[in-house]
Amino acid sequence: MTDVTDTTESSQPDLAQPAAAADADTDLPVDEAEVPAVEAELPAAAVEEDEYEEYEDDEEDEVVYTPSPYDKPGRWYVVHTYSGYENKVTSNLKNVVASRGMEERVFEVVIPMEDVVEFKNGKKVTVQKKVFPGYLLVRCDLDDDTWGAIRNTPGVTGFVGPGTKPTPLSRREVESILQVKVEGVETPSKRSRPRLEYEVDETVRVKEGPFADFSGQIAEINEDQLKLKVLVNIFGRETPVELEFSQVAKL
Repeated sequence: MTDVTDTTESSQPDLAQPAAAADADTDLPVDEAEVPAVEAELPAAAVEEDEYEEYEDDEEDEVVYTPSPYDKPGRWYVVHTYSGYENKVTSNLKNVVASRGMEERVFEVVIPMEDVVEFKNGKKVTVQKKVFPGYLLVRCDLDDDTWGAIRNTPGVTGFVGPGTKPTPLSRREVESILQVKVEGVETPSKRSRPRLEYEVDETVRVKEGPFADFSGQIAEINEDQLKLKVLVNIFGRETPVELEFSQVAKL
């Protein structure tokens, strides 16, 4: 008991010594001595906050989504036209909508397009072709008036749907045909990737060479060498013949 009391009493003066030494070593009031330390911390905190805000802005800029065409006003319908007159019918339909003041009910007319790789004069070129020849997509609020205006447009043969009732496209169908893209991000899709003009098992006609005017089925496609292997019927037997892309034509 005596040892514990002595230890406690001897420790109390030691606890007070740092405070006394601090008061003796400085002539400034305590609150003024602490100011530089507080100010020194402010720039670092401000820099960290700026860096954090800049990082957040960069994150927001990296992901910018294009709104889905399905979420726009109206519904999407498929309209059948005379093949080869899609552009003319699109122009006719826009004129009909404008003349009848239906811009607030018939919003958009689209010809779906895709990139196609063709070979001309031994060179590979990418051109745009219609995805569905003879068809248009129309986004509208369909009622009796808009149905009649679209149906009676010169070149239109009708809507796609069972009987006389047009069927709107689903979200999946709309977003598959009219690709939804993300800015700054290249997303592969079947509509954005070029495809070859010819396909395996397709029947073509030989334009020149010893087998000119013969028809045959494509067995292989060598895109790098711009050549095809075509099965040509010679004397009742299918014979593989190697031809250049420029030597054949679609039927």
